Amino acid sequence: MTCVPDATILATLERQLGPKGFTRDASEMAPWLSDWRGRVHGRAAALLSPADTDEVQAIVRLAAEHRVAIVPQGGNSGMVAGATPPADGSALLLSLRRMNRIRSLSPEDNVAVAEAGVILSDLHEAAAGIGRRFPLSLGAKGSARIGGLISTNAGGTQVLRFGNMRNLVVGIEAILPSGERFDGLSALRKDNRGYDLRQLLCGAEGTLGVVTAASLKLFPAIGARAVAWVGLATPHQALTLLRRLEAATGDAIESFEAMPADALAMVLRHIPNTRAPLGRAHDWNILIEATAPAGAPDPVEALTAHLAAAAEEGLIEDAAVAANEAQADAFWKLREVIAEAERAEGPAAKHDISVPVSAVPDFLVEARQAVEARFPGSHVVGFGHLGDGNIHFNVLPPKQADQKAWVETEGKAVNAFVHDFVAARGGSLSAEHGIGQLKLAEFARTAGPVRLHALRAIKQALDPLGIMNPGKLVP
Repeated sequence: MTCVPDATILATLERQLGPKGFTRDASEMAPWLSDWRGRVHGRAAALLSPADTDEVQAIVRLAAEHRVAIVPQGGNSGMVAGATPPADGSALLLSLRRMNRIRSLSPEDNVAVAEAGVILSDLHEAAAGIGRRFPLSLGAKGSARIGGLISTNAGGTQVLRFGNMRNLVVGIEAILPSGERFDGLSALRKDNRGYDLRQLLCGAEGTLGVVTAASLKLFPAIGARAVAWVGLATPHQALTLLRRLEAATGDAIESFEAMPADALAMVLRHIPNTRAPLGRAHDWNILIEATAPAGAPDPVEALTAHLAAAAEEGLIEDAAVAANEAQADAFWKLREVIAEAERAEGPAAKHDISVPVSAVPDFLVEARQAVEARFPGSHVVGFGHLGDGNIHFNVLPPKQADQKAWVETEGKAVNAFVHDFVAARGGSLSAEHGIGQLKLAEFARTAGPVRLHALRAIKQALDPLGIMNPGKLVP
């Protein structure tokens, strides 16, 4: 059981952190007390914004001494309210946003050392400055921060080739719940010293400690890229196309995004300055990106030739390869703003799920049919990263219904139905957004006892006082 911070603790923190690092001002705290979707609202005893790792360590030590809860927060762009403090105001909200230095960039090691508050797009720019790239990218790259991306094991659009955030982290610096500092930034590619605390902290959602910095893998900068928009009839054809392109181009294909016709229609309806890439609508749309480092053959010619062959065989219906960077960016915008278009469309029961890649085509068809039959009038939009099995599977209310009320009354039943459908196919109810608060009950319901026991045992071992981000991830 954690304790509410008293006046003495708050005065100590104010003295240690100064006016830039401590506030209880309601207007300054307000933007950080709700989740990104505005569905969950909390309160906090104070907002703490440390400037460096030493200050984070002092905060955690004081919190541990007095059994006060801490909620770490980065860009607050998460989708499951994992960084939203509890409603009772008992916790301290710990913002890492001031810790935004890129400590080093090494082209020799192909490693960047970035603090937890570094914005993802800033890391992209810094890496480009030394002829390298950090390949994780997502729609919130202008606000998402490195600490949050690690804590949620973020995915994004390049997982097909480079893996999740966990695959890109070679070292971590963190403050553990005891207040001890874990100095694990050494960028060792091989380190076989038993349990890997770095991997435990990746995806832990702040429940095992506060990530303060990380060593991250860099890769050669892109010399050339080819971006194509493909129209075809079924997701089964899409998977066949992906495997054919991979076999023909090696590891050049790094993004393969699937979108049904209604997802594209929502974007065109709600997002200004967007247009359909092809001359007519297709039941399914695929966004493909292939890249090559400097000096390698340009992927545009190869991708164009392979898509032309696929069209001749009847595997695809139409395709357009971007003629320049502006057109390529316009193609990508259509994919990246789907979430924004859905918000404009109205509330929905949203699911970030995964199934084995081989099961994705059948799932996209069968799950939609099953949900729409079980909840008459509802409409399913399923889109996402076909190549890694991650589907954003969203259920929109009947058009004639009070949409907000429908989601509130039917949402739990919809979630349970979808998650059971996923579990029956060996899938996961959380592919890349984490568990946070919003999925906690469903995680407890669907996870097996062995998994839950292991999670609870690890949490108890590292955070016996339960001060780190309580009420998140671990049921």
